[in-house]
Amino acid sequence: AIFRALARWGVRDAALDDALQETFLVASRKLGEFEGRSTHLTWLFGIALRVARGVRRARTLEPLGELEPPASGSVDETVEARRAAALLDRLLADLDDDQREVFVLAELEELTAPEIAEITGAKLNTVYSRLRLARRAVNDALARHRASGSREGASHD
Repeated sequence: AIFRALARWGVRDAALDDALQETFLVASRKLGEFEGRSTHLTWLFGIALRVARGVRRARTLEPLGELEPPASGSVDETVEARRAAALLDRLLADLDDDQREVFVLAELEELTAPEIAEITGAKLNTVYSRLRLARRAVNDALARHRASGSREGASHD
């Protein structure tokens, strides 16, 4: 989950392993400071988010790399899963960092808005606003993608 979140937050392939390792190094150093006010997973996501922000500040944003979708039964399913993952990466790349962070935590990691507020340090209403804007942007981009796909299919017929 942490690896996926780092990738979806814009940490490039070349830096993913290092960012994941940094997340767990920080967690091991800070474990004694963990107060139990949140779950361990929420706490780890918070650390990972700060690591991802640092990586994004340190490097220019490159095209998103491929996350391997889970292996499925058939070749067609695997190809379709890879296409869907690539499309998701393109849609996420178009969001601003704050919206992408909230969207990934809510929609992909299925965390609650209060948990996201704790992880990001944003106010709860800000989380809801960012999530609403991110959902709208993703839905609009997906609609444009589907419309362009149907036009291409019609021109080939």
